[in-house]
Amino acid sequence: MVRATMPSADLSISVVSYRTPELLRACLQALAIERSAVGPALEVTVVDNASGDGSVDLVRAEFPWVRVIENAKNVGFGAAHNQALRGSTAPYLLVLNSDTTVVPGALATLVGYLDAHPEVAVAGPLLRHPDGSVQPSRRRFPTVATLFVESTQVQRFWPENAVLRRYYLADRSDDVEQEVDWLAGACLCVRARVVEDLGLFDERYFMYSEELDLCRRYKAAGFKVAYVPSAEVRHHEGASARLDLAARDQRFQRSKLRFAQKWHGPGVMRALRGFLIAEYLARGLEESLKLVVGSRRQERRARRGVIGAGLRHALRG
Repeated sequence: MVRATMPSADLSISVVSYRTPELLRACLQALAIERSAVGPALEVTVVDNASGDGSVDLVRAEFPWVRVIENAKNVGFGAAHNQALRGSTAPYLLVLNSDTTVVPGALATLVGYLDAHPEVAVAGPLLRHPDGSVQPSRRRFPTVATLFVESTQVQRFWPENAVLRRYYLADRSDDVEQEVDWLAGACLCVRARVVEDLGLFDERYFMYSEELDLCRRYKAAGFKVAYVPSAEVRHHEGASARLDLAARDQRFQRSKLRFAQKWHGPGVMRALRGFLIAEYLARGLEESLKLVVGSRRQERRARRGVIGAGLRHALRG
């Protein structure tokens, strides 16, 4: 990776913004508290993915110490983070969602952990929902079976099954420091020298599965991924994605298929695509029947719209 010259810092933070101005403000306010504690050793870049809602003006007016990259179009989650972090000379990089607030001391804890464990490439905190409850963020790598169960109708009708319990690390406590396969990408602290050698996000994933792919590549190269619950971050999960449910669904499925092809082969990808098409058809029929009997008509029509868009997208391949 080519690195441009920038002011020296110990931690370079990238925040990708898309139409969440109030949450972005809260995120940067929390980082300002961290910055006041560590000073210039912490640098922050906000990449705005063409929000068009005043987010850029907000950052420039209220947080003049933050560097801003203003994109003319939405380039996606991974590509935007790559934009921000390519030029950093810091030894540690932090990928952070705009809908997060960092609990004081969390960033120093993550950096300290990486300092003490040179074999670890990625460290992530314990995530909490806004109400304080734990937000599951630890995972094992998905098997082929996982791809056909997780976030499908199988999970809807049979949530407590062995495949998902394995995937979600149900056999381990979430309050214990541990090595894991991968972590949710709301907050990830990454060792810069590993990025130099192996790259950051694969930009073919517009959104979803990019952090899974990243950890898979790093672990394949012999590095470790660590869950560090002594660092905590609050996360308003999916704040940007909820703005367009149809687009969220299509991006999620597209990334899932891309991951299946890359790590399990084209045969698995084709089988998964066929399974997803069958799922869309079954869900569409279910919503249509519920609409006929008069069950929550507005909600049913909205769901049919999302399902129909997803089906057309899957059929186009």
